[in-house]
Amino acid sequence: MHTSFAAETLVKIGVFKITNTLTNTLIVDAIIITICFFIVKNIKLIPGFFQNVVEMIIQTFYEMTESVAQEKAKLIFPFFMSFFIFILLSNWSALLPGVSSIGFFEDHKLIPIVRGATSDLNATLGLSLVSIVATHIMSIKTVGIKDYLSRYISLNPINLFIGILEIISEITKVISLSFRLFGNIFAGEIVLLTVSGIFAFIFPLPFLVLEVIVGLVQALVFAMLTMAFMAILTTPHHEPNHAVVHKS
Repeated sequence: MHTSFAAETLVKIGVFKITNTLTNTLIVDAIIITICFFIVKNIKLIPGFFQNVVEMIIQTFYEMTESVAQEKAKLIFPFFMSFFIFILLSNWSALLPGVSSIGFFEDHKLIPIVRGATSDLNATLGLSLVSIVATHIMSIKTVGIKDYLSRYISLNPINLFIGILEIISEITKVISLSFRLFGNIFAGEIVLLTVSGIFAFIFPLPFLVLEVIVGLVQALVFAMLTMAFMAILTTPHHEPNHAVVHKS
């Protein structure tokens, strides 16, 4: 049994490498697009069972976003839901039979054709960068460039020091988001491969159920942290002070 820390290359097109985690990403994207087209084409005024379930899930997550972001929920919710769905399907698709086990041998090592995207640090780092960059762009559009920069730049030495800490905090967010997701999914992949290599049937099932839960939790954690960061940075840094005038 062989477990590679990095994603394995399947095909090279010039300098561009097609890896087994990229194939998983493309498959998940295709599934999401297909489901979206199916839902759009089958929306009815009187919903059926499937539409009711989808609406209930969307409503639950929207209310969750609204409880944190309040009036900015409409702006933040699409990002929150997109991250959640993509990461959840990436995590769960890695648990399907054949994933990470069907492939070809190279130098006496099995190279799987498909491997979970979120078990690749490049993928989780990319997701984290998209999350943070989108958060800052949204912040600039919402509060304005002046208020945005005032978080990090100030003539006041104390506020300037706080701004430097804020910049460091933004960098650690990228590291934290990417490594948390990658670490949990990659560790789960190793555990499942190890247990399945020793025990072929029944014994791995509890570990499989555990990874289903971990996949759901990690998708929710990533999406909710993104939502929280967006809600914080779209709030004006300097709230106006309302003076109270007392008449004598």
